[in-house]
Amino acid sequence: MLVYFVTDEPAKLPAIRAMLEPQHAVVPWVLDGDGTGVRAHGVLMVDVDLRQLPRADQLRPILNELAAMPERLFVVPAHARSMIAQAYALGATAIISRAKEAMPKIAQIEYAEAAAESAASDPALEMDAGVAAFATMFSNVRHGRPLKVADAQRATTQIVKRVGQGGLSTWLDEVRRYHEGTFQHCLLVTGVAVAFALDVGFSSTDVSRLGIAATLHDIGKARIPLSILDKPGRLDPDEEEIIRRHPVIGHDLLKGMSGITPEILDGVRHHHEYLDGSGYPDGLKGGQISDLVRLLTISDIFAALVESRAYRPPMAREAAYEILRGMEGKLEGALVRAFRNVALGS
Repeated sequence: MLVYFVTDEPAKLPAIRAMLEPQHAVVPWVLDGDGTGVRAHGVLMVDVDLRQLPRADQLRPILNELAAMPERLFVVPAHARSMIAQAYALGATAIISRAKEAMPKIAQIEYAEAAAESAASDPALEMDAGVAAFATMFSNVRHGRPLKVADAQRATTQIVKRVGQGGLSTWLDEVRRYHEGTFQHCLLVTGVAVAFALDVGFSSTDVSRLGIAATLHDIGKARIPLSILDKPGRLDPDEEEIIRRHPVIGHDLLKGMSGITPEILDGVRHHHEYLDGSGYPDGLKGGQISDLVRLLTISDIFAALVESRAYRPPMAREAAYEILRGMEGKLEGALVRAFRNVALGS
């Protein structure tokens, strides 16, 4: 279940994440900060001091933007009765006195949504399920808990289904509205890789294999400091050196885990290798680089170019493809040409 947490105090976020994750994926929205591209599915949880009129005024346009959100939990301290009427006036569907009371409420909502899903398939809900599995996987690693391969498989299955039904353009648009930073990148790479595999006619087994490798390719970034991952500008040389460790970190995290094949490990460790030997971490060349890695690397670069970043808007797909074409000698030309339909298509 996705929980969109709106607060006026950023210091509350770690406690909320510790309480709700990994069972639920927390998407924060701090007053005075940027929005998150919130959709109509999931639960909205508001923890704002409504006794301060300026805070209530700041909250109103956010709630108007989220008018389609069906469930809205407001945290109102038991002694602050004056806030209850204000919360209901702002559209609360339930009032809780402490944040930890959200757990049973969210469980009830999740149960009701699961029952509704079984009755009618909704592509947006399917996407949310995949995103939630993705978030759980990254949260577990970041907090030192074991990674569950089932989360990667569930996320990949939902992304394969969503891209297969709606096409890559829909997936790119949804993810760019919906997430940012490292999380956005990982979702985009998986969608691009799946679209590539589907376009060239891979079997369902091979689509899944490439998709899971893409889902896990940047899992090592879950162990990179957030101050580096979420930096709004370009990284300095020392930060670049730290970020370049993520393929080895990811490989070491997954090595020896049941369900992680040698092909997946290869993709995680070597997705930044180039045919001319200029990549990292092992400086592989030519025939040392597998077909899966070659496909994954093209998908990774393309996704990085077309994603939104704090310091630049997303690049047009045509321009991103021209950059891939200009990397002759680093990327396999035949695969880049085969990727054209994916890069420029629907």
